Amino acid sequence: MLAGPYATMLLADLGAEVIKIEPPGGEISRQVGPSYFASLNRNKTSIQLDLASEAGQAALGELVAESHALLVNMKPSVIRRLGLTYESLQRFNPRIVCVALTGFGLDGGDEPAFDYVIQAATGIAAMTGDPDAPPTLPGYSSADNSTGLTAALGLLAQIVSGRGGQVEVSLLDVMLSQLNYRASAYLNDGVEPQRHPHGAHSYYVPAQLFPTAQGYLALFVTHDGFWKAFATEAGLGAGIDGFATMAERAARRDEVLEVVTAALADDTAAGWEARLRPLGIPAAAVRTLPEALQEHPEMVVTAGDFRLVGSPIRVAGYEPSYRPPPGLSD
Repeated sequence: MLAGPYATMLLADLGAEVIKIEPPGGEISRQVGPSYFASLNRNKTSIQLDLASEAGQAALGELVAESHALLVNMKPSVIRRLGLTYESLQRFNPRIVCVALTGFGLDGGDEPAFDYVIQAATGIAAMTGDPDAPPTLPGYSSADNSTGLTAALGLLAQIVSGRGGQVEVSLLDVMLSQLNYRASAYLNDGVEPQRHPHGAHSYYVPAQLFPTAQGYLALFVTHDGFWKAFATEAGLGAGIDGFATMAERAARRDEVLEVVTAALADDTAAGWEARLRPLGIPAAAVRTLPEALQEHPEMVVTAGDFRLVGSPIRVAGYEPSYRPPPGLSD
């Protein structure tokens, strides 16, 4: 519903001709609503094929013969049953790139693999949220979106190689890969992930959300130069002896956070952002999505009757055009 359509929409935004194959009556995400469907399927055309029929398979073969790649976002059993692998399709085009985007891999089984399920299964939910609260999830489909990006990358890499072949990308593998330094800390140092209040970073201190006189501020001090500049602007003075290095701040996390929290209470989140950003210190007041969209109108595009967030990929000399999502009659 999301990962595969997002991958192919990014490619369509970059100029690829993307043909969306839908079952008779349309794919299920059309039932969610027009704006949901548009957010994942602009710049594509669509055809309805019954791939379980001889006519549908014949039409598929004709498309494969003329295409660079086929990306499929289905259960492994369905992918194989409908013959949507390189092994089955190379007879039409030996250079076709077949990308299977699944939950657990082509040989990983057919268990349900929606975004939230994968976040629970890979440890993401367990490491998200405050320590004394239940595990929680991000407010958007991070596993689906991340896997879509990865699938687009794998597809392009195989095309660039000049060879046809099978590419596999699974939600499980992608999310475990994205836990890179957390996984490495456990595998190499035996450090199990811990949750810290306000989403604090496991290595950097202070790097988290802080309450202010009004609103919350994200402050991300990743090296000693940032800390020195922040301490000066916040007027911390002699109260920060022993906090000069990253190692010292990490070892004295609670003391550092107490000092920083007290200092940030003297101004609003917006005020601190205005003061800290000119100094090169990574900081941002917590905004709502509507506030962020109002602040960055350059990212809002029009595709037919829909207003959407545009492509995040900017290529010099190329300006994407945005067409509305295809109707079932296309």
